Amino acid sequence: MPDPLPVQQPRVGCGAVIQRADGAVLLVQRGRQPEQGYWGLPGGKVDWMEKVEDTVVREVQEETGLRVAVERLLCVVDHFEPALGQHWVAPVYLARTLDDAQAMPLEPEAILAVAWFHPDALPAPLTRSATEGLARLSSQG
Repeated sequence: MPDPLPVQQPRVGCGAVIQRADGAVLLVQRGRQPEQGYWGLPGGKVDWMEKVEDTVVREVQEETGLRVAVERLLCVVDHFEPALGQHWVAPVYLARTLDDAQAMPLEPEAILAVAWFHPDALPAPLTRSATEGLARLSSQG
């Protein structure tokens, strides 16, 4: 009997738009596929039986050292990577920092760099989630 085809299911990841009082947003440069080398939102894969909002808080702290609180959902991004055989569904949240800690890349294999950028001086290329999340933030004022 031939091997069954692999099960193709969407995966769930999430991201956080973290904005300072001066309007700058925190972005991370991705060290892994999909979108390796692109600048995106801190966040990551949702674990089994974990609330998405809890994933946002956990992933931001694991990746950058920042403690955050989720404020609201900005959008949900559908990200298709046919060449990698991946389909991601990614809720993007607005979050705020809870202290004055400095953001730093704490997962060097996954995050190449961490930096704050003003909306009129964003780096390129941006991930799909960052592009859509920042556009939604801008449109909501």
